[in-house]
Amino acid sequence: MQTGARIEETLERTIARAMGAGAPPLLASALHHAVFPGGHRIRPRLCLAVAQACGDSHPPASAAAAAAIELLHCASLVHDDLPCFDDAGMRRGKPSVHAQFGTPLAVLAGDALIVLAFETLAREASPDRLPLLVSIVAAAVGAPSGIVAGQAWECEAAVPLVDYQRAKTGALFVGSTMAGAASAGLEPEPWRKLGEAIGEAYQVADDLRDVLCDAEELGKPIGQDAARYRPNAAAQLGIGGAKARLEQLVRVAADSIPDCPGRSDLGKVIEAQTAQLFPKQLQRFAA
Repeated sequence: MQTGARIEETLERTIARAMGAGAPPLLASALHHAVFPGGHRIRPRLCLAVAQACGDSHPPASAAAAAAIELLHCASLVHDDLPCFDDAGMRRGKPSVHAQFGTPLAVLAGDALIVLAFETLAREASPDRLPLLVSIVAAAVGAPSGIVAGQAWECEAAVPLVDYQRAKTGALFVGSTMAGAASAGLEPEPWRKLGEAIGEAYQVADDLRDVLCDAEELGKPIGQDAARYRPNAAAQLGIGGAKARLEQLVRVAADSIPDCPGRSDLGKVIEAQTAQLFPKQLQRFAA
């Protein structure tokens, strides 16, 4: 089964369970709205790509890890869009969850997605790999340096760019690479640097898109960093400087892939994925 199909099949099965008999209908609809149709599924695709490069010795575990990471990402988007944070009315080209279902259901849907992520791991990962996977995924989303901490930095008076971006975006990419390796039975720590590089590259690219693109193109509001006085690589480094940093991070990512049976194929996947990070508007800017 192709990577994308594995991710969607696992997500569909998981959300179908949550929408089963006895579920409040509006909550069930909000969960489905939050997950489908998805974005590019970059994080779960990365997780599965690493697992496959490492031999993918237990496909149910790698699929569960990939789905858990995407569910947590979706939960973070639901909460990020709430009126108390970005108050964004659009996500992935459609109404955000709170805009469609109201704030109370959006809070509950985000909470339910977090629980579903760990339930998916518990159901499908083998007992010998489950504790490590739970630990990796929990570290990527919690405190002191997961995506919850990244959101919390927005509540501080001073927001260090590196700490903020490492937690808000990078942590879940690190979780993706490390969980991919762990699901295949390999030591996860050597895969941290790859996740850090891709995560920072993605955030720099997102900062550039926030400045260069329009809302229709992105499927979400633009200019949020400037409006809310949040750190932005394009604002701090300039467009040319941010472009140069993005190019550097792409090289670092390619060079940081650990030795594994599928290193060459993974390198091609990483190259293809990171090539998509560059907004077309960058062509008119010199580094």
